[in-house]
Amino acid sequence: MTPAAVWDTDSFTSYRLWRGFMAARVGIGLVLLVLLASLMMLGLAPAVDRWQVGLCGAYLAAALTARFFTRPAMPGDAFDPQWVSTIGIDLVAFSTLHFLQAAGLNYSPLFALPVLTASVLGSGLLALGTAAAVTLLLLIEAWLQALQVPQDYAARFVQAGLTGGGYFAVALLANQLAARLAREEQAARRSLSAARTQAYVNELVIETLSEGVLVVGSDYSIHAANPAARKLLAWHARETPASLALASRPGWQPLVELAHRTFIDQAPQGTEAALELAPEEHLHVRVRTRLTPPHDLQSDALCVMFLEDLRETEARTRTEKLAAMGRMSAAVAHEIRNPLAAIAQANALLSEELTEPTQVQLSALVRKNTQRLAQIVEEILNLARVQQQASPTWVDVGQEVLGACGDWSQHQQAGERLLVLPPPDNVSVVFESEHLRRVLINLLDNAWRYATTAPAAIVVATEREDDLAWLRVWSDGRALDQGVQRHLFEPFFSSESRSSGLGLYICRELCQRHGASIAYRRAPAPDGSGRDGNEFTVRVRSRAQPVPGPAPFDTIGA
Repeated sequence: MTPAAVWDTDSFTSYRLWRGFMAARVGIGLVLLVLLASLMMLGLAPAVDRWQVGLCGAYLAAALTARFFTRPAMPGDAFDPQWVSTIGIDLVAFSTLHFLQAAGLNYSPLFALPVLTASVLGSGLLALGTAAAVTLLLLIEAWLQALQVPQDYAARFVQAGLTGGGYFAVALLANQLAARLAREEQAARRSLSAARTQAYVNELVIETLSEGVLVVGSDYSIHAANPAARKLLAWHARETPASLALASRPGWQPLVELAHRTFIDQAPQGTEAALELAPEEHLHVRVRTRLTPPHDLQSDALCVMFLEDLRETEARTRTEKLAAMGRMSAAVAHEIRNPLAAIAQANALLSEELTEPTQVQLSALVRKNTQRLAQIVEEILNLARVQQQASPTWVDVGQEVLGACGDWSQHQQAGERLLVLPPPDNVSVVFESEHLRRVLINLLDNAWRYATTAPAAIVVATEREDDLAWLRVWSDGRALDQGVQRHLFEPFFSSESRSSGLGLYICRELCQRHGASIAYRRAPAPDGSGRDGNEFTVRVRSRAQPVPGPAPFDTIGA
């Protein structure tokens, strides 16, 4: 493999070598010009003519032109015109001075420059050709000298042959070293590129990790922190990691102690800790540490800390358990549905023949509980139905709200306990009609369960703001506990034993399927009465005028 086949025009090493050889040519031309001109002017070398000084000046001009007006070319052909012209100029100038013996000087060492230039920057064939040309010139010069002095022709030929052989050896050695340097440079560049790519990948992985990562030095200074760690530690300040020490925050003291144990024991550590981020605000985290080996004798080891929010871990575990429970419950509910319907039908037939009050009362109790069980089974089976991808359409929210509230009020015999505020006209939302109705019915059932019997105990309001519509279901029940609020939309969670705990979960799932969001808050009544109560709000995309047909689907942030 030759250097021309390995190097490319962007190789810094090849360019640096080319520049060095071009500078050497300029330097040699300048020295020859000054030397011969000085000898001629001082009369120390009468054999020096003006044309010899002019030859040195022309060579210097050619060297300067090649240095400043050309760029290195890595030819695929062994005899590229650029290299041949450069090396050819050297051979012509040096051989002319050598044959003429200008100023009585020996110019044969100058032939090393074109040989090295061809060997290092050219191909192996060009290097050998240049060495052969130099050897031939030396042999011709020895033959001419032998014609003048026949007595020492043997010594002159031997000297020319040895010098030419040396140039051949220099050409081969320099060419092999240059090829090896080129291969090592390419390997180094590939390794550097791979290292940079790996560093970018590592940085991307660390930045996108949901687990917090802190890199801490032995002086407890923070060398790096990914976004997850900043979010966990409520690190919203503008300090860079290098300017913030782990010990500068009193609430982070458990992390300092864990890092100290890691450095002292020189072993990984792990524990659960409570960090005080603000007064009366604690973060419970699971912390694992790893110690990195030092890069060299001058560098210190670093402690890498992995932070995991225990709340998220518990939530994932709870979600997985609930998902497994939901799948099992759906399977059981499907098997219970048919026997339960048979029990209800048999009880209905039996109740037609009962006359004693006690038996009628027992039959009514059976009917009531079978209806309750049937409702629970239906809600459990609805979990599987809401998992299917929805096909959102534009529906008139006012008509849907009035129709659903009217049917629900008639079924529950709510009377004055339900107040439906007039919805805005001609406002469409992105929702399936049946799914929107189910969300509203579930919210009304939940409000009915906890509201008082006072007039307007439940208020339904619909509002529109810009491109969003707000559906509010308010009730005058007592405020929910903080512990209950955290689990409101989880499946099978209820604050009372007679509820399946699936109504709000189904509402959230249906809202998410249609790009909407649902939330709870303690708020005043929408009718302006000033009463405080519990309010569930559904936020969904809207449009001022109804648009028939399917609607584009996107998600509204919670």
